[in-house]
Amino acid sequence: MNENIENRAWSLLADRWWLLALRGLAAIAFGILAFIWPHVTLLTLVFLFGAYAIVNGILEIVQAFSGPKGGRSGHLALQGIVSLLAGIVAILMPGITTLALLVLIAAWAIVGGIFEIVAAVRLRKVIEHEWLLVLAGILSVLFGIVLIARPMASALVLVWWVGGFAVVFGILLLSLAFRVRGWRGLSHAV
Repeated sequence: MNENIENRAWSLLADRWWLLALRGLAAIAFGILAFIWPHVTLLTLVFLFGAYAIVNGILEIVQAFSGPKGGRSGHLALQGIVSLLAGIVAILMPGITTLALLVLIAAWAIVGGIFEIVAAVRLRKVIEHEWLLVLAGILSVLFGIVLIARPMASALVLVWWVGGFAVVFGILLLSLAFRVRGWRGLSHAV
């Protein structure tokens, strides 16, 4: 029975590859916008981050509820809720200080990274190349730790850090999405 659930999870992941791709594209778009406007004010950064976190959270929740019950769907839903709440807080409270923004983004990155690593470990027997998900998770955790370790970084450096993280994370998600897309025919044969 557990193998049947794993096969269904594989099939649904392959059929919903486009949700991973949308998350990757949203991250890349956010990162590019951060680089295009390097002298962006902290307020604009808050709104850019808030918009990205809301879109990412909604897509994670949709992905969680379009899959089978149990397994990764509960973690993905929780991760989506955390992302959604982080985005809402950022937009509703735009006057937060740089330190508060750093803590918010760092916590979001660390929690999201941990969930990505856990998901990769749980899916290691179901999918190949789970290292992409592990790498994305490790990148998220390290990014969060760097933000906490350097709380007084300038706004420009913060924009570049956030933008660079978003682009790399988005590329990793897109790469995973297209690998998963290639498994669609294989998943129906399993």
